[in-house]
Amino acid sequence: MLKASKVHFCVKQRPIVEQISLEINPGEILAVLGPNGAGKSTFFKILSGEIKCKHGNVGYNGHSIESLKPKELAAIRAVMPQHSQVNFPFTVQEVVELGLISTKSNDPVKLIAEVLDATNTSHLKSRVFNSLSGGEKQRVQLSRVLVQIWETKPFPRYLLLDEPTSSLDIAQQHAVLSILQTLKSRNIGILIILHELNLAAQYADKIALIKNGAMTKMGIIEDVLNEKILENVFDHPIRLIQNPATGRLIVASGAHSYSTLATSKQA
Repeated sequence: MLKASKVHFCVKQRPIVEQISLEINPGEILAVLGPNGAGKSTFFKILSGEIKCKHGNVGYNGHSIESLKPKELAAIRAVMPQHSQVNFPFTVQEVVELGLISTKSNDPVKLIAEVLDATNTSHLKSRVFNSLSGGEKQRVQLSRVLVQIWETKPFPRYLLLDEPTSSLDIAQQHAVLSILQTLKSRNIGILIILHELNLAAQYADKIALIKNGAMTKMGIIEDVLNEKILENVFDHPIRLIQNPATGRLIVASGAHSYSTLATSKQA
């Protein structure tokens, strides 16, 4: 289990993350949602170990994150941050192979091939990474992270993704989320930060809503996707509609023209 207990983080005495607690179990996808500036990415960095947790605790499989050596932590969790840069003229193949640094594979050639095929980037492997489009770069970086965690292991592991679909078209967004559903069956717990509420509604097992650094609501889809709760978090009227094809909820705007920016200007 990945467990965060009363995590609190301030910048210049201003709370960015306020007393957030959550649990992620192997075999489930937890989607974290909230408005811009809610503290999602800062909390993500604390969970991943990029930022040290000064107040509260983060633990992986019963071990505090501080007690785990970098190599031990890399063996049980893989991280895809919101922005990743490559400053050298690496090919796509070389970028993805960087994921092998943090894992031991009996057949790395097969591993790389499987991941490139899953992310639909095999045809790009000889291209220079920095010549790719934004969406292609994002899928390649996802491939690099997936290499670290792709093969089945006898212990629980965790995958942390910060907006991995932000530069992708609709087909690729669903392709990525479908990969994650496959991964969770391999004893992997997945935390994903999303902006698209409907992707969370369709693919997540649980949703956590964060606003102003605090946890507003967390639970299964049916408990969290509530019009009043969502309106309070996103400061926008929300309507929930049942998808006739899947039975899942669809999140729609409850107003034809509504803008908090326009309201603030008029005030």
